[in-house]
Amino acid sequence: MFSIHAARQLRDFALDVAFSVEQGETLVLIGENGAGKSTVLNLISGILAPDRGELILGERTLFSSEKGINISTERRNIGHLFQSYALFPHMTVAENVAFGLRCRKISKPEIAASVAEHLGAMRLAELADVNVGRLSGGQRQRVALARALVLEPELLLLDEPLAAVDMRAKSAMRKELRVQIANAGIPCIVVTHTLQDVRELADRICLIEGGRIAADGAPEEVLGMRENGFIASFVEG
Repeated sequence: MFSIHAARQLRDFALDVAFSVEQGETLVLIGENGAGKSTVLNLISGILAPDRGELILGERTLFSSEKGINISTERRNIGHLFQSYALFPHMTVAENVAFGLRCRKISKPEIAASVAEHLGAMRLAELADVNVGRLSGGQRQRVALARALVLEPELLLLDEPLAAVDMRAKSAMRKELRVQIANAGIPCIVVTHTLQDVRELADRICLIEGGRIAADGAPEEVLGMRENGFIASFVEG
């Protein structure tokens, strides 16, 4: 389980959010551009620090302003898939997936076995020695997800995970992503601007407006709030 109660002063407003995600649950964050969704992910992964608050993952406190705790990004054991995928363009598929394991000083045989396992799970084995610059958007997405999951994270953060995927491939990729998230069995937080992503990935939705949580509930409950301007345009647009 993961829980957050964090506040940070941003340029245009004060972000202040509180929510939790159960083991194996996928929470999807929706809202206008600039509402604070990606900032929330960055606070969780440690790229940014809250001004105050507390982040707890399982039995570990990742951040606590009261206790003076701020665990570094690399020690949080969180898989963070960025919208751009942030792959290393000069590396092969296998080298990208292995990067985090090498940083952890894991032995070469263990790295090779883990990389092979995750490339197989993502149907990337035949592309192991291909430079990532030659891949399609969907293939790059799978490489980025494999790189995140090979570290056996305790929490998975996905920022617009299908944004770079070709429109014709998105339906299949959503189903595949749902399977991979379910197989990981860990809390997962997804940011998206796409209704179909919400419908196929979300166990629960949080609507963020101006840095605050305006709604939190089951997909049918939140998407049914047509009196809310964003929800109305999101569902009907």
